[in-house]
Amino acid sequence: MVRDQIQARGVRDARVLEVMRHVPRHRFVSPALAAQAYDDHPLPIGEGQTISQPYIVAVMSELAAIEPGERVLEIGTGSGYQAAVLSGLAAEVYSIEILPELAESARRLLAELGHDNVRVRTGDGHRGWPEAAPFDAILVTAAPPSVPPALEAQLAVGGRMVIPVGDDSQTLRVLERTPSGLRTRQVFAVRFVPMTGEPLEEP
Repeated sequence: MVRDQIQARGVRDARVLEVMRHVPRHRFVSPALAAQAYDDHPLPIGEGQTISQPYIVAVMSELAAIEPGERVLEIGTGSGYQAAVLSGLAAEVYSIEILPELAESARRLLAELGHDNVRVRTGDGHRGWPEAAPFDAILVTAAPPSVPPALEAQLAVGGRMVIPVGDDSQTLRVLERTPSGLRTRQVFAVRFVPMTGEPLEEP
């Protein structure tokens, strides 16, 4: 998977590649789909949600440019697979899932696999995790129509946010907070499940 689907398509971050070699992706899907777990496409995980294709998980992790010792916020825990990858890159991972059943199953599986630096909360990702902010990196694994203001506010100076944005047409964006404000670049077109919950006004 890593060699043929990720490295071959341009992902170069050695730490990301190493972590993805060791996280057992088949544990994050149902037994009926385990044979497809290492194929490069999304898979259903229930509740109308999906586990992202391995290439997208790798790209988002690389774009976040996480250094050892950093603190990361993930919006959209889902199966817990992206959180498991982040666990191997960061000092602390805070992950929010709006669907209680998915949050609980991900929490149990991450604990079982030894990802002790991941905290999972059931809640609305639009609000972020303000009492743990600011974060060095924020990854959003569902697409809002625009970047949630609370997430912008919880990004540390020098921090990076990787987020798909849009409705019918979505683009993966990287936002970096500089001392003078936010700098945004677009990466490529993507297709994520829509971000649910209630958008907030400017904080």
